[in-house]
Amino acid sequence: MIRITTLHGHQIATVLHDLASLRIRVFREYPYLYEGSLAYEKQYLQTYLDCSQSIAVLAWDGDELIGASTGLPMSAEVEEFQRPFLNRGLSPETIFYCAESVLLPDYRGQGIYKAFFRAREAHAVDLGATETVFCAVVRPDDHPLKPVDYVSLDHVWAHFGYAPVAGLITEFSWQDIDGAAETLKPMQFYRKTL
Repeated sequence: MIRITTLHGHQIATVLHDLASLRIRVFREYPYLYEGSLAYEKQYLQTYLDCSQSIAVLAWDGDELIGASTGLPMSAEVEEFQRPFLNRGLSPETIFYCAESVLLPDYRGQGIYKAFFRAREAHAVDLGATETVFCAVVRPDDHPLKPVDYVSLDHVWAHFGYAPVAGLITEFSWQDIDGAAETLKPMQFYRKTL
């Protein structure tokens, strides 16, 4: 039986190791190809621990964390994520950033992803946000590590009401599984009006 729980702010520290490990495991898949480390993860996730208005929606199978989805007000996010909005004269104060959703492959297609979006959007509304956004890495179509059966999630995100915003792109750095160092990747923003 899958159960969904939510944590906010410093409460997320209670699942930090499990959350970091899950992110590393899922984001190794294409298109992220993330060569993660627990040290990097703890540094990255500190932003969510420090923000009392952040949320972590967690999916459990027994005691195993099998999925997680995070978010926080854009005004609390790092500069890389705020910059494209500020450059367009958009206020981060009215935007809620749906950071990521990670779910182990065996649990996909069971409605958990829908629960993640619903919980984060409801939280955003409670905080007075007028729109939610997230971003996704952009990889070239001919990337050598792209699986032959890879299908973009654009159709899934469209089903939940999210569309890419032309030109609303940032860059974020991490080390790929086939790389020797961190490199910047383009990240396309998707938006939904609440």
